[in-house]
Amino acid sequence: MFKEDLLKNKVILVTGGGTGLGKSMATRFGELGANLIIGSRRADVIAKAAQELKQTGAEVLGVKCDVRQMDQVNEMVSAALGKFGRIDILLNNAAGNFISPTEMLSPGGFKAVVDIVLVGTFNCTLAVGKEMIKQKNGSILNIVTTYAWTGSGYVIPSASAKAGVLAMTRSLAVEWAKYNIRSNAIAPGPFPTEGAWKRLVPPGLNIEKKMKNRVPLKRFGEHLELANLASYLISDQAGYINGEVVTIDGGEWLKGAGQFNELDKLPKVLWKTMQKLRKRSKK
Repeated sequence: MFKEDLLKNKVILVTGGGTGLGKSMATRFGELGANLIIGSRRADVIAKAAQELKQTGAEVLGVKCDVRQMDQVNEMVSAALGKFGRIDILLNNAAGNFISPTEMLSPGGFKAVVDIVLVGTFNCTLAVGKEMIKQKNGSILNIVTTYAWTGSGYVIPSASAKAGVLAMTRSLAVEWAKYNIRSNAIAPGPFPTEGAWKRLVPPGLNIEKKMKNRVPLKRFGEHLELANLASYLISDQAGYINGEVVTIDGGEWLKGAGQFNELDKLPKVLWKTMQKLRKRSKK
């Protein structure tokens, strides 16, 4: 649906670009002519992803970076500038999430998600934004969620953080427009990824089938559908779209707000078991 050179010579930084949706979007950007910087907390993951992304024909720089740490973000931006000389587009995709009754949350659990999603997005936006201001040009695209505006039970840290990212998106769309910097967001519905499904879709409870039934189109999203939407929004062809959040969820949020509200039906003993498994996996 796009010209092959839609993103030709654009330099795009993708956080959380080593796996899942971030990697899928980065792949599409590379196919459309962009050069890529991908960041991830795990060096082995980022190295493997960088090699795979080079198959699209893109020049790729993989950088180990924890977006919660401003010094690491600054180092990633410096490395990107050292290789490409500029950053045209920032895709804030890095995220963290897990399901839990709020009364069982620890302060550390809440902080971990908010630090990655909200603080991490701010850190990258600030570091890259300063360079875009010098360039007098840029595009920032943030990945949020439909419950950023509806709220949702059982994912309070994520809902709170994503709501903050949405507010940041709209605020900077106004504030930084004078520098010719656009700021937009995408709110995806359910798009299966290995990492998210492990944390958010407990096995053996038929939750995946119920999630699909919540979507009027009766299916999950395909990665290419999200990647194509992102490609359009960051392209020059979308130059008059600023401060917008585009939903891509098959109509799910219109049918019933709060993606995880149906988890009311889970027994407390199961929540405790999942909590123990999550803590054990961290160790």
